Amino acid sequence: MLTGFKDFLLKNQILGLAVGVIIGGAVGKVISSLVADVIMPLVSLALPGGDWRAAKIVLSKTVGPDGKDVINAINIGTFAGAAVDFLAIAFCVYVIAKALLKEDPKLG
Repeated sequence: MLTGFKDFLLKNQILGLAVGVIIGGAVGKVISSLVADVIMPLVSLALPGGDWRAAKIVLSKTVGPDGKDVINAINIGTFAGAAVDFLAIAFCVYVIAKALLKEDPKLG
């Protein structure tokens, strides 16, 4: 039974897939940190107002039963931040993949 399981893992390249997923997760954390800790502070310096991720379009503002303000808003800054993060992460992954993977010269 153990031999059959080993053959299954090797034949279907499951072990290689598992290693790829683990390494991909680790690389994803490094790239996310690069974006959050290095790139995004530079982007924030270039944009006026500084805390652009907190930008929102207020739809309504009421006072709740507990006396606190209840704000119904579209968090445009959060969405824009996620979009910028995605583009930066995708670009970093592209650059790393391009550097590590060589193209087949036959594909031209």
